[in-house]
Amino acid sequence: MATYDLAVLGGGPAGYVGAIRAAQLGKKVIVIEKERAGGTCLNWGCIPSKSLLKNAEVYQHILHAEEYGITTGKVSFDFAKVIGRSRNVSDRIAKGVEFLLKAKKVDYLVGEGKLGADRKIKVKTADGKSQVIESTNVMLATGCLPRVLPGMKVDGKVVMTSREALEMKKQPKSIIILGAGAIGVEFAYFLNSFGTKVTLVEMKSRVLPIEDEEISDMLGKNLAKQGIEILTETSMESVTASASAVKVKLSGKNAKTIEADALLCAVGVQANLDGALDAGVKLDLDRGYVKVDGRYKSSMPGVFAAGDIIGPPWLAHVASFEAIEAVNGIFDAKYQPKKVTTFPGCTYCQPQVASIGLTEAAAKEKKLKFKVGRFPYRASGRAVASGDSEGMVKILIGEPHGEILGAHIIGAEATELIAEVGLGMTLEATADEIAHTIHAHPTLTEMIKEATEAAVGHAIHI
Repeated sequence: MATYDLAVLGGGPAGYVGAIRAAQLGKKVIVIEKERAGGTCLNWGCIPSKSLLKNAEVYQHILHAEEYGITTGKVSFDFAKVIGRSRNVSDRIAKGVEFLLKAKKVDYLVGEGKLGADRKIKVKTADGKSQVIESTNVMLATGCLPRVLPGMKVDGKVVMTSREALEMKKQPKSIIILGAGAIGVEFAYFLNSFGTKVTLVEMKSRVLPIEDEEISDMLGKNLAKQGIEILTETSMESVTASASAVKVKLSGKNAKTIEADALLCAVGVQANLDGALDAGVKLDLDRGYVKVDGRYKSSMPGVFAAGDIIGPPWLAHVASFEAIEAVNGIFDAKYQPKKVTTFPGCTYCQPQVASIGLTEAAAKEKKLKFKVGRFPYRASGRAVASGDSEGMVKILIGEPHGEILGAHIIGAEATELIAEVGLGMTLEATADEIAHTIHAHPTLTEMIKEATEAAVGHAIHI
């Protein structure tokens, strides 16, 4: 039985990052991971899905190469290789995380670990052996699992969650995707790009319902133009699956029965508590997630939690931030850990969507005084030159001080552009300060500057 300063259950963006931070503080640390370092994000989420989306983007660029004066001839693809590339990418980065843990002198144990009432962790390794880990502090970072709707049986072939979809052996000719959040929209774009007939079903009134309404509406129209059938204000009533097809009965605005080769359930996630707690361990929960205080402490002494397991937003970068803050607080009583307030959210379909801060509706609900600056991609020299002239930058500027309340971008490289606004908000930059920062020309980042100027009527290029 080994004794540690910190034992981390889960090796994802919260777990391994928190462990490395503790090691930097000179602590003896161990990470216990059921499958592989990197967790869901690296192995079954963020990274492999972005690999697939890049494949789709490249394929679409080649199909439209004539627009750039390039003749390609007949273009084909190997779907198995498309999926295989994403798995190889995940494998490569997982090895990188394992190397990082070793380099930082963090012990790494692959096995199913469960926290007991005595704060010891019992670990069962793949070879069937068991061992007990004892630690002064424990951090739960076991994340979340895909949520499945009642009455739905996942077989991994016809009925899938995002995990099974990331290793599809065969491309479906048609698919029904339940849920038009980031995961559903990204898979819809990916599969549609390679020719699968996609039907996207969403119970809310628009795709990406948590995003700014104007941006969501623009994306919905663009996805429909790409050939994706979108059924909003519609819910699943029942699912009937055979060995090779699925039939879904819908209710709501588009009440009908539809059929397809496959179904992807992308309706959210739930905390992975069963994978973290031994029988008899009870932690205070909030809506099914581990409840923590301002120092990320759970209701069990010496046990902390960070990442998806403590609730939304379920984002890798948020999880890493929380884990670092939690660890800093664990080993420094004077340090006051920060909680997540402002963070970027990104959807990596084409066109990309990225946002930070308040939506226009939220700002109105708070009865804030603000101005809105909009700048279209079609007015950007760089966007037009690159063939990416569809999209918009939208920025909310508070009055009378000119602070940035929020930003919403749809278009090429939106997920990269949002970082400038995030930094500006962290530094409490005003619209004037962004407007007076010289942005290189021609770049897409000029649109951030022009959008802030547009809010006060000073934009030059519109």
